[in-house]
Amino acid sequence: MVMENNLIKIFEETVINKHDGTIINDLIKLNIINLTDLTKEIIKTNNAKYIYELAHYIKDTPIDVLANEVIKTNNVVFIYDFAKDVKKAPIDKLTDAIIKSNNAEYIFNFARNVKKAPIDKLADAIIKTNDTKYIYLFANYIDNAPTKELLDAIIKINDIEYICYFAKNIKDAPINELADIVIKSKDAEWICYFACDIKNAPIDKLAKAIIKTNNAKYIYYFAKEIENAPINDLVDAISMATAKELEARPVSSALEALQGLVPGLNISIASGQVLDESTNISVRGTGTIGKGSNGSPLILIDGMEGDITTINPQDIENVTVLKDAASSSIYGARAPFGVIMVTTKSGTEGKTTVNYNNSFRLGSPINLPSMMDSYSFANLYNEATINGGGKQYFSDEQMQKMLDFQSGKITYSLEPDSGNPNIWGGPSMYGFANTDWYKEVYKDKNIFSHEHNLSASGGGKKMNYYISANYLNQNGLLRITNDGKERYTLNGKINAFLTDWLKIKFNSRFARTESFGPSAQQGTTIGMSWPNAPVYDPLGHPSGTIALGLVDSEGGESRITKDQHYYQLGLTFEPIKNWITNVELNYSILQYNKKKAEIACYEYDVHNQPIKSGQYSKLEQKQRKEDYLNLNIYSEYSYSFNNAHNLKLMGGFQMEEMKEQSLKVQKAGLLIDELPEFDLSTGVDGNGEVQMPSISGNSQRWATVGFFGRLNYDYKGKYLIKISTRYDGSSRFRRENRWVLSPSFSAGWNVARENFWNNLQDKINTFKLRISYGSLANQNTSDWYPTYRLMELGLSNGGWLQDGTKPNTATIGGLISSTLTWEKVKSWNAGFDLGMFNNRFNASFDTFVRYTKDMVGPAILLPSTLGTSVPNANNCDLRTKGWELSVTWRDHLNNGLNYGITLNLSDQITIIDKYPGNDGHKISVGNNSSFIEGRRIGEIWGYETIGIAKSQAEMDAHLASLPNGGQRTLAAEWKAGDIMYKDLNGDGKISSGAGTLEDHGDLKYLGDNQSHYLFGIDINADWKGFDFRCFFQGVLKHNVWQSDGYFWGAYNNVWKSYGMKEHADYFRDAPVGLPGQELPANLNSYYPRPIFGSDNKRNQQCQSRYLLNASYIRLKNLQLGYTLPNTWVSKLGIDKCRVFVSGENLWTGTSLSDLFDPETVTTGSGNAYPLSKTWSFGLSLTL
Repeated sequence: MVMENNLIKIFEETVINKHDGTIINDLIKLNIINLTDLTKEIIKTNNAKYIYELAHYIKDTPIDVLANEVIKTNNVVFIYDFAKDVKKAPIDKLTDAIIKSNNAEYIFNFARNVKKAPIDKLADAIIKTNDTKYIYLFANYIDNAPTKELLDAIIKINDIEYICYFAKNIKDAPINELADIVIKSKDAEWICYFACDIKNAPIDKLAKAIIKTNNAKYIYYFAKEIENAPINDLVDAISMATAKELEARPVSSALEALQGLVPGLNISIASGQVLDESTNISVRGTGTIGKGSNGSPLILIDGMEGDITTINPQDIENVTVLKDAASSSIYGARAPFGVIMVTTKSGTEGKTTVNYNNSFRLGSPINLPSMMDSYSFANLYNEATINGGGKQYFSDEQMQKMLDFQSGKITYSLEPDSGNPNIWGGPSMYGFANTDWYKEVYKDKNIFSHEHNLSASGGGKKMNYYISANYLNQNGLLRITNDGKERYTLNGKINAFLTDWLKIKFNSRFARTESFGPSAQQGTTIGMSWPNAPVYDPLGHPSGTIALGLVDSEGGESRITKDQHYYQLGLTFEPIKNWITNVELNYSILQYNKKKAEIACYEYDVHNQPIKSGQYSKLEQKQRKEDYLNLNIYSEYSYSFNNAHNLKLMGGFQMEEMKEQSLKVQKAGLLIDELPEFDLSTGVDGNGEVQMPSISGNSQRWATVGFFGRLNYDYKGKYLIKISTRYDGSSRFRRENRWVLSPSFSAGWNVARENFWNNLQDKINTFKLRISYGSLANQNTSDWYPTYRLMELGLSNGGWLQDGTKPNTATIGGLISSTLTWEKVKSWNAGFDLGMFNNRFNASFDTFVRYTKDMVGPAILLPSTLGTSVPNANNCDLRTKGWELSVTWRDHLNNGLNYGITLNLSDQITIIDKYPGNDGHKISVGNNSSFIEGRRIGEIWGYETIGIAKSQAEMDAHLASLPNGGQRTLAAEWKAGDIMYKDLNGDGKISSGAGTLEDHGDLKYLGDNQSHYLFGIDINADWKGFDFRCFFQGVLKHNVWQSDGYFWGAYNNVWKSYGMKEHADYFRDAPVGLPGQELPANLNSYYPRPIFGSDNKRNQQCQSRYLLNASYIRLKNLQLGYTLPNTWVSKLGIDKCRVFVSGENLWTGTSLSDLFDPETVTTGSGNAYPLSKTWSFGLSLTL
């Protein structure tokens, strides 16, 4: 007989590990094991698994006793397994135990898999859990389940998602009743889902409901995917992004999060600097090249013009981009180049919902370049100086000290000036540090930022509300000093239903943005510091022009504060059914203040005394206030007849007025550097001379008035027509040219709704053709008075003395044409929408051409006897043509996995059709700033490169092949290491000819500098509470020509050159440097031999070899979130809790030189303040 203490061990080795009771059963038959003893020992363990395995695998066990014991453990897994697997298990007892657990998942599993389970009893129990997921699953999978009671429970909880699933999958579900509940929720996503996925859904009712949500994205999906949808507005080129696509992105503005999401929307970020506000936005490429004209889209926030960079991204419900003239025509002359419509969140009927979410971020710069070490830098400069005909720039003695400093033999990096030993010498002769200025100026990791958002929404049948507050604290990348940004936003929306026919809404939004940084930071200048220049002199004081101003903001701080107030009041009247009148009054105030203190910074001599340099401190302050008023009144009437024809008429009036006041003051002589105030300044410079304060200011205003109308018609949702017209007047033009008429139309054909399509309906669910045309005018000029000649008045700025003082001056501007008038913009758009496989696959394609006529440009030259420049005229035309593609696959698997992938791809080119200012067709080498009729904008013209001559013999052979002048037009003498250019026209010489399109010699068109094939790839999935997103963005073709020292290294002279690691790859036909420390020869170099002096441009002509490929793909966002189960958080009074981690700019694939970031390569010389790679983590709580 086996001893009791060995029974458990034998049981584990046989039954538990192998899930087989054969051995134990045989031992019991042989009386080697006593079943009663084994049972007692197993019960003593209180291990639910052991008890279950004993009952399941061992014969003749006391089932009732073991059932009682497994119940005592409260382990729902094995209580359920016991009931499911053990023969003659007491089902009633086990049912009571599983119900007592209140575990919805196992109550459902029990009902589904346990024979003779009491279904009604379990249904009552699962209803009490309030777990809508398993209540729905119970109804869907359990035979004879009381579906009505289960549905009532889901309705009582008001879980719209599972109400929709119930309607879709439960037989005989009351579709109309459930549709009413979903409509009441005003949730656009689920209204659209109900209509798309549920058979016999009341489409008309759902269509009206989704229109009322004003959610552009789901209105668009509704119209695109649902057969017979009575929505006829959507025959234009529009695209959308939703809150889900913007949320949890670790970016400082919503604009950054939109990059790549919308085809045709081009967003270029100039730099990562917080004080830099130069973000370029365009829709479908270049809209105008007119002098003083603006081709940016109109940005509307809840129907009112606003600044998208200051809006709280968490407040955004969706962003809609209107791209063609027909869709944006209703907005008139403010929107000839598209509209970006931001819709913010609103309250909904129901209990008050409070949401708090945060984001804690750690950032680091991306693509931060590295400088040469000082010794390599000295060799580059020496070679460039010698090749330019000069002497060695850095002495051997100084270069040896550079090596000694790098090896640690000496610890000081700067010596006194031999000519004046009381001061420290300049780095050119006395510095031998080894400084990477990028690493000194910028932090390399763990830059902390954080954002917090609190919102509340709710309401009843008569009123709903939404309020929110947001705070962002973003630290900059500077290490040597501080920079950063703070943003505060407050938002409130109230909608009140005063009567059945009158609704009132009021929105108020406030945003304050404060950004700060050192006054000395110039964005792109730090690369000019030499690596042998130390950051600090031997006594610890900042040394050199770069360090002086930046270290601890000794040069002063620049701070920008922007306060924006938005107020919106709206009234909606519906005195007669389907006749709706809207009155909207919008008012905004912008208060801009920039305060810049420039503090005199001094170097110190060897005796620790400051060196006077004639510098002096000064304070500059700029203030600007804008007051914007907008009134919109429009009325629309809808009418349907014969159950086939649907009409909608709309007419309205719009008025806008903008007033601006600006002031700029500058005063010298701050008394206390830490208190930069005008009252604490003397007006005296560092030499004791009085400096007159500089004061300037002006006020200006503009106004527009517009009348508009629109007719929509559709026949059974098959044939769709929209006709619009608008009549605009602007104060910017003279009376005789003030008004302009802008008509447009669009049409669509829902082919998939034709009878002949029935056989294809199962495979191709949606197929719609669209075409539109629109004519608009552009009143967006940088000068608000473009037709008036200006006179500038100067205060005491005359260049002569009159009675001992400088007189005031008056200067009249150049000639202005009073007949200047509107630019005209005409657009054609054609496209199709496709949905297949039950609309799991969707595609949209658009092709367009946009003509911009009568742009302002230089007039034809007149004789010089005119005595002044010729006034500009409306005489230039261009056209932009392109295409856009969006492809999406979305699916829901039976295991609960939802996933989707979207690809956006677009391209456009802009061609000059008319430009009298260059009738000679003159071209420029490099980035062609000349506009030529029939050619693209941004063309790059240059020479074709054969290569770098690796020897003098190779160069001589090349020159001999050019008998009519060689390369003499570029330089007289050519050596090994110089560029060999190709004779394209075969005339025996290298030249640019007459520099015209007709005679350009050996120049060739290398490409254009515009971005082409912009794309975004969005991959997302969710499963059992987990959500995942991966978003790539990039450009497939972008040619860039960079022509200054930051690219070339050695450029023109020592003061305009750089020393980056990439610049070390220059041609050397022999080793260079100190004996024993030579840099080896480099015959297969990337760069030609470096040259300083007047002859240096010979190798730096625009050419094919050095045309940069700035195409790239960037992992813009990677996001993983988890929503905690409701059963976990509901006990804490929390409705929803999501935790997430998100990364921004995590990886970049590009062939571009490490000197540049592909997004900022065109900013200045490409040496821009870096963008950031950011990791963010946080949570979202809903109460």
